[in-house]
Amino acid sequence: MADEDDLEDLLEELDSQGDLETAEQVLSLRIEKRRYDKPVTIIEGFDLSKSELESTASGLKSALGTGGTVTDGRIELQGDHRGRVPDLLRDRGFEIRE
Repeated sequence: MADEDDLEDLLEELDSQGDLETAEQVLSLRIEKRRYDKPVTIIEGFDLSKSELESTASGLKSALGTGGTVTDGRIELQGDHRGRVPDLLRDRGFEIRE
């Protein structure tokens, strides 16, 4: 039993930032055309709290130098960012399906 307790402690320590849970999330990325034919990058599939999702969105917006919002559990970024978003999300520990 001591080995199981040690393993649980180790897993909790390794996952102190939620990295294991983050890696299990598979996100999808798509582009929508909105008003005046402007593209919007939409990232869906998050299983995060509202504050964690807003923090992730804020980091993406800063890295991309763009505006955006969190709506209905998804991140919407102004513009077409298919080229950079997957790498930025992978750097944060997410798996993304393009």
